[in-house]
Amino acid sequence: MSEGNTDEFDVLVLRKGTHGIPIEQYAATLRERLPDRTVRLARTPAQERALIEDAEFVTGMLLEDGVLEAAANLKLFACAYAGTGHLPMDQLEERDVAVTNASGVHGPNIGEHVLGAMLHFTRRFHVGQRQQARREWRHYQAHELQGSTVTIVGLGAIGQAITERLEPFGVDTIGVRYTPEKGGPTDEVIGFDGDAFHEALARTDYLVLACPLTETTRGLVGREELLTIDPEAVLVNIARGPVVDTDALLEALRGNQIRGASLDVTDPEPLPEDHPLWNFGNVQITPHNAGHTPKYYDRLADIVAENVERFDAGDGAELRNQVL
Repeated sequence: MSEGNTDEFDVLVLRKGTHGIPIEQYAATLRERLPDRTVRLARTPAQERALIEDAEFVTGMLLEDGVLEAAANLKLFACAYAGTGHLPMDQLEERDVAVTNASGVHGPNIGEHVLGAMLHFTRRFHVGQRQQARREWRHYQAHELQGSTVTIVGLGAIGQAITERLEPFGVDTIGVRYTPEKGGPTDEVIGFDGDAFHEALARTDYLVLACPLTETTRGLVGREELLTIDPEAVLVNIARGPVVDTDALLEALRGNQIRGASLDVTDPEPLPEDHPLWNFGNVQITPHNAGHTPKYYDRLADIVAENVERFDAGDGAELRNQVL
């Protein structure tokens, strides 16, 4: 279907893609999921402003001010990211626009990323890689994941996916969430209370950060926490860089207060070329890449297509992943 040959449509897709995957693939996947609907793709800023005038159901990564101002009939914005902090939520609320997100899209790939990072440090593949580069055949000692205690901060869709993938490895799990009374998939569930969190850190072998960045979680892992955690523990951060105090982490690494760190996110980000974190042999850095998956648009389209059906039904039922 060519863009611009019809005046009526059911879903508008905005132009920004993600993970280097063309946005055309997202539009095409939505058309497969919604064969009886018309899906339009706005490929230029002008098309976005023009097409959104009549659109009720819009999906995309961004919703820029000029585009939102042109949206006269917008009723639902399906954000193509799990996070919505970059959206003009106050303006959307004032306009009585419902908002959904892409929560759950990243569960399998980020779960695998975390598991890979943990096994990387458990079996000390970084040591083997360094020795291989030097063509050095020399035995080195490793660890076992079985019997370890893994603390997962954040029990949303990603935290749950991580917990599920840890089940066959014979580990004990502690979950940290805002509402511990809700329970969760981990063996124990605690809140962010300082004493409870520090007590958990004292028996943690792998600390996995999978939480959103909020006032509570900003600087959650600082000097006191890195002094409390076992010096043989490994930190895995796939949340946001500022959840960890970078200066405190550098101090801990220099003082051998932790065994290592796997950082998919950093503060600052991108990490400058001259930053000292690059120089540690026991720090694994990936460029905010845990979220990449070739299945991104497929999973996102499943959520959005389901919500198109719910939206059109008009029965007042809450939409999947509704955040506003």
